[in-house]
Order: sequence, then structure tokens, then C-alpha cells
Amino acid sequence: MKHTYKIQGMSCNGCRAHVEKTLSTIDHVEKVMVSLEDAEATIEMAKHIPITTFQKALDTDGGGYAIALPGQEFISSHATNKKPSDGKGTGVFYCPMHCEGEKTYDQPGDCPVCGMDLVEEISLKSPVTQYTCPMHPEVVEDAPGDCPICGMDLVPIKADASAEEKNYKRLLKKLWIASAFTLPIFLIAMSEMIPGNLLYDWMDMVYWNWIQLFLSLPVVFYATWMFFERAYRSIVTWNLNMFTLIGIGAGIAWVFSVFGLLFPDFFPSQFKSHHGTVHVYFEAATVILTLVLLGQVLEARAHSKTNSAVKELLKLAPNIAYRVTDGEEERIQIDQIVIGDRLRVKPGDKIPVDGRIDEGTSTVDESMITGEPIPVDKNVGDMVRSGTINGTQSFVMLAEKVGNDTLLSQIIEMVNKASRSQAPIQKLADKISGYFVPAVVVSAIITFIVWILVGPDPAYVYALVNGIAVLIIACPCALGLATPMSVMVGVGKGAQSGILIKNAEALQKLNTIDTLIVDKTGTITEGKPSVEDVVSVSDRYSKKEVLQYIVSLNQHSEHPLAEATVQYAKQQNITAFETEKFTSITGKGVTGTTSGKKLALGNEKLMIEVNASLSKELNSSVIQEQRRGKTVSYLSVDGIAVGFVVISDAIKKTSKEAIATLIAKGIDVIMLTGDNEDTARAVASTLDLTDFKAEMLPQDKLSVVENLQKKGKKVAMAGDGINDAPALAQSNVGIAMGTGTDVAIESAELTLVKGDLQGIVKARNLSHKVMGNIKQNLFFALIYNVVGIPVAAGVLFPFFGILLSPMIAALAMSFSSVSVIANSLRLKAAKIN
Repeated sequence: MKHTYKIQGMSCNGCRAHVEKTLSTIDHVEKVMVSLEDAEATIEMAKHIPITTFQKALDTDGGGYAIALPGQEFISSHATNKKPSDGKGTGVFYCPMHCEGEKTYDQPGDCPVCGMDLVEEISLKSPVTQYTCPMHPEVVEDAPGDCPICGMDLVPIKADASAEEKNYKRLLKKLWIASAFTLPIFLIAMSEMIPGNLLYDWMDMVYWNWIQLFLSLPVVFYATWMFFERAYRSIVTWNLNMFTLIGIGAGIAWVFSVFGLLFPDFFPSQFKSHHGTVHVYFEAATVILTLVLLGQVLEARAHSKTNSAVKELLKLAPNIAYRVTDGEEERIQIDQIVIGDRLRVKPGDKIPVDGRIDEGTSTVDESMITGEPIPVDKNVGDMVRSGTINGTQSFVMLAEKVGNDTLLSQIIEMVNKASRSQAPIQKLADKISGYFVPAVVVSAIITFIVWILVGPDPAYVYALVNGIAVLIIACPCALGLATPMSVMVGVGKGAQSGILIKNAEALQKLNTIDTLIVDKTGTITEGKPSVEDVVSVSDRYSKKEVLQYIVSLNQHSEHPLAEATVQYAKQQNITAFETEKFTSITGKGVTGTTSGKKLALGNEKLMIEVNASLSKELNSSVIQEQRRGKTVSYLSVDGIAVGFVVISDAIKKTSKEAIATLIAKGIDVIMLTGDNEDTARAVASTLDLTDFKAEMLPQDKLSVVENLQKKGKKVAMAGDGINDAPALAQSNVGIAMGTGTDVAIESAELTLVKGDLQGIVKARNLSHKVMGNIKQNLFFALIYNVVGIPVAAGVLFPFFGILLSPMIAALAMSFSSVSVIANSLRLKAAKIN
């Protein structure tokens, strides 16, 4: 019998092979075929096997995968409970090469696929600083002050080091130990090259070899034993990686040396020195392992810099706030703030949470989340964001979003997720890596055989040394790190510039975009409409009554145009009527009933839908306003259009420059708007846009995107409203304005915090820089291995007499991964403006 199951948790060919192998080992399973693309496993079995049996096997294996029948929920959830090693950390841990996609672990350790140390994701929760007395450590306070026992000033309690820092210190300690024992081994081995070597006057070579063995034990069995553990695990699970090669190469050198010491007569004369002892390679094994450990230390230090952008963002989050209750100020911790609290923000303080100014005015430095250095004026009712810095005046704010709901927390979370995502270009590296290690092992074996057959004497020694060099110089990790390191640094760079990237795929696709669709209101324009005029064309209703009907409907709407009319009515001291049967018709307007009268407020399409009659006088007045670039909403009462409201929305100062820059880069820019033809034409003319479409409903915008894609266009869509969400989701890259609706932001793959088209220019430049950096990394990694492996094999020896020592090969391998990370870090200084 044959059944098909859904598999959760696979993200690469290594995962697919792992699941396939695990399921194949179950009794009565005859054949297993696992598809990574479909996330499915087709299993042929001799008799029915309960699904719980499959899940138990997957759980026992420890891969974190889950299985379910199509249409049913997974028995076990993928991802966060595997503990690769002992230890505790403060955040979530993931593989820097993303071997298992977005899979994470809750404790530090090493990746079960590639063996690399797991990296700690930055925690969203900022540490709370506490204070203690240096004389009385039992005294712990949440704020600075005096010790209640002795009166001394309290001092901050030093926070625990991150798991990343602990890992670096652990590796550094092991490096010092390894170096201390490796150096004398190296000196003893190299002393043989010195004429009249004094060491041999003290004791014979065989005794010095025994000393090398004992000195090598702490290096092999303590400082670098983890490399052999990883190598063993990689072979058992058949997830061959860099440590497979290191373990085999260094292991062969060390075991051969021990065997040569214990059983010297077993080896032919070719393996013996003029002292009569077998050539030992303790110095090669220990130097190789120590240099690889040095590479791990340098990588651990370099990794900490790749997510420095998130760390800098996290530093913006303040620890304390001042809550105002009945005129009294109370100092509280950030996690004590609840929605609705009134908070005092003092000059120079960081704003604690997201909210609106309730009392006072100030200027706020928002450069840390928008990338714009000029402070922004803030007045009563204006939004302020967590982590931004108040200017020289004090104000009281009303808390609206707290904890993980603040913009700063969302930025950090989005950067963390995007840093763990995989770009499509990484599939190339994954494909190559799948064949890389077996190919290197085969190359080492071929090297060994060729040197035995045609190499000069001592041929066996040359064969062994060069075979080990081939194993050691190969570096699949450099290839695996090429993409994720660039993505991590690039995503952080974007966050610092006010560009939030949801995933690495969007960053790659943005570089190929040839068409940009932009919404008008809130994207090209400020999105802060204001009422210019209210007009009545009826003898029955005055201007005041028309406004009263308009605000009666709009008081139930969240549309920016509605908010503008409500605000205008408040300024005019207009009281709204009670409204019943309120209905919002997306892309057209709103309807409702007031005092028994049927009201409709919206565009011409809505007037047609409710069969409202429009007089020539009304149409003439409306057209004049629209030709001036104004937005007009009709008001009908009981099927007769009686007036309209004129709303203006200023074009953003940066819109024209940004659009001109994008057009100069060869991108077709098309404006889509739900506004009428005349208003759209006026805005397009101001921006020198030749292509625009007016009176577009959400489904119309979606159709435009689909039609362009059918023509082979790569389409990006920029918008800020609910009506833009379908088109944002359909486009190749959806770009939401951070000033827009949550629905638009959720539908998009990029969010511009400032809500400025200039952010698209920055985002595209960033995409171009990141993709260029990835290609450089891939080239460096590939060319290093393509050139390094043949040189290690000895291809230069017949022509130039050049051979590559395994120790030099280990040094080159260790620095190859570091060079990829260093090249990725150059993105931090890239100019994207």
C-alpha cells in the first residue's frame, strides 16, 4: 500500500535526505520518496503503519520534523525544542548558514547539519538594569539611589554576558590551551631541520616523538575534541561538512603517528627517517586543529558584528518611564506600562512606547528608525515612537502600543526573521555543497593513489601528506556563508535606513524589478488630507447642513479623508447626527441613514450605484476642483446630490525627485488611484508621469499587476491603504508605507518606516549592493576551492617543485570563511542614498 503525508520542517536537500533516511529505517517500510518542493513524503509499506510510528521516529532522530495526513494538523510542531548541547542562553539560536531554513533552537550548541556554532538571535526584550550596594549585595533596587543599610551609592549590576560572548570566551580559552601545547610540538618537529640539533644530544628521536604524543593529548582530546565529535556526527547522519574533512584529515595524521610509535616495524622503510623511527605528524595534526580553532574564534568575533544593527536598535529601548497619575509622576519600568497610561517624556529622554502627544510640544529625533537626521516637530495629537529621542521640551504622551507591539519591537523582530530567511540564490550554494564534501574525499583518495604510483621517493609520505592537505584546504563553509552573511548585514543596514525587509527573497527580487506601481494618496501625497471647502448646490440644505450630514457619516469611518472632515467639523463646532445602517463600500465611499434620510458620500461611482441625480451646476463645479488636483466627495440625500466637500492632499516633497531617479534607472513608474481622471492627471502632470490610471477599485489595481506580470514584467507595488493590499500581495515585491494601515504592511514584503518614495530608491540601491556582495562572496568561495584543492593535491610540483603543507592548507581554510564574513561586513559602510 502507498500513502502520501505532509512533512513540516524541511528547508534544504539535507533535510529531505535526512527525513527520507529516517522513515526508510522503520519496519515494514518498503520505499520512501520525499519531495522538498511539495513538502510531502510518499511511503510504500508492506502493511499499514500508524502515523504516530512515523512521528516517533522523526522525534527520536531529533531533527524537529513533523508529519501529518493531507488536510490534518501536524502531530508535532517543527522547530524550537531540540537541544544540541548543554548550556543556557538569553535568546533563540540558529545556524548562520541556515542549513535548516528558519529552524531555531532554545540552547546554544552546534548545527546538526554543518557543525558550525549556532548564533544567538537578539532578544526583543531589553535587559532591565538593577542596582546593588557594593557593601551589601543582598540590597537590589530597580533605580539608582543610596543603600538603606550603609548609605553608599548603589551601583549597576552587570548583566550576564550573551551566549555569543560566552561562546567566544570559551573558544578563546581553548585556543590559548591548544597554542600552549602545540608550540613546543611544532618546535620539536621543526628542530630536525636545524644542523647539529641540540635536542638529539639530550635524548633520542624516539623519545621526543613520545613527548610530542603526550603534548598532543590536551589539544586533541580537550581543546579541539569538538571537531571530531562534529565529524563523527556528520558521518553518522551523512550530513557531510567542513568538520568531516577536518576530522578525517587531522584524525588520520594523529592516528598514523600513534600507530607508527607503537608498531614501527609494521611500516616499510619509505615511512622511516634516518633515525630509524617512523615519520610522525603530531605537529601537522595539532597545528591544523589549532589553526582551525583560530578560525572559529575569528568567526565568533566577526559574527557578533553582523547583527550589530539589531544590537544598536535594541539599545534605543529605554528601561524606565515616568507615569503621570492625578498630576503626580511615578518612575516605573517599561514592562509596567499599559495602554492608556499618560507618560511624561523629559528633554533628552528616549520615548518609552508608541503613542500620541497629549500635552505639550517638542521636536523628536527619529533618525534611528527613519534614517533621516533632521528632527521632526511634534504637536498635540502627533504620533511618537518608542526609541526616538525627545528634544529640548517636555511633553505628556498617551501610550497606545506597548511591549512587542511597538514599532521598535516590530523592526527588531522583522530584522531577526529576515536575517534567518534564505534568498533564492542560496539554492545554488546548497546544490553545490551537497556534492562538495564527497567530491573532496574522492579527490584526496585519488591524490593519495597518484602520488604512490608516480610520485618520487618517499612516495608514501608524499601521498599521505598531500592527501591530508586536500582534505584540510577544502572549505564548504565559505560557500555556505556567502549568502546568509550578506543578507544579515544588508537587512540590518536597511533597518538603520528606515527600510524593513520581511525576507531575503524580497531583497533579491527587488534588484530585478522593471516596473513600479504607486498609489497616490499616502504614497505620493502626504496622506494628511485637509478640507478646503464644503459646497452646497441645493436650496433646501445650507453649507452647514451639508457638512453636518458629511460628518455624521464619516464619524464611523477610518479613512484618512473621513478623518479630515471630522476634524474640520470639530473646528467649525458642528455636531454630528446619529447614523444608522452605516456601510463602507471599498473604493467608492460610505452610506447610511440619518433622521430618516438616506445618505451617500463618495465618488461618482457611488452616486451611480445609489442612483443619485447630479445637476449640471454640480458637475461643473466638481470638474473645476478636480482639474486643480483636488479630491472631491459627493453628498447625496434621498437620491439627490446636494453638495460636495473639497479635500486637498499635498504631494510629498521627495516624491518628484524619487520618481525621476527611478525612471532614470530604467524603471517604468505607473500611478494608480481611486481618484477621478482630472485629479489624477493634475498630480501626474506635476510629477512628470506619463502613465497613470484613475478611478481604480482594489480589484482593478490587482488586475493591472496581473496583466503586467503576464507580459513578463517584474512588478513592485507601493501603497498604504487597505484597498492596496490585494495588489501588494500579488506583486513580485510589495512595498508598504510605514505610515499606512496594518493590512497593507502585512501584505507587503518591504516597509518604508518614513512612508517616503525616496525609501524605494534606497531599497533598490541596497538590493543591488547586497546582490553584488553575495556574488563576490560566492566567487571568492568557489575560486578558493577550485584553485586551492588542485594546489594542495600537488599539480604545481612537476613544474615548480611547489607543495602545500597541510598546516598552510589549514591556515588558508580557516581564513576563507573569515574573509567571506569580512567582505559581507563592508555592506555596513555602503552608501544607498
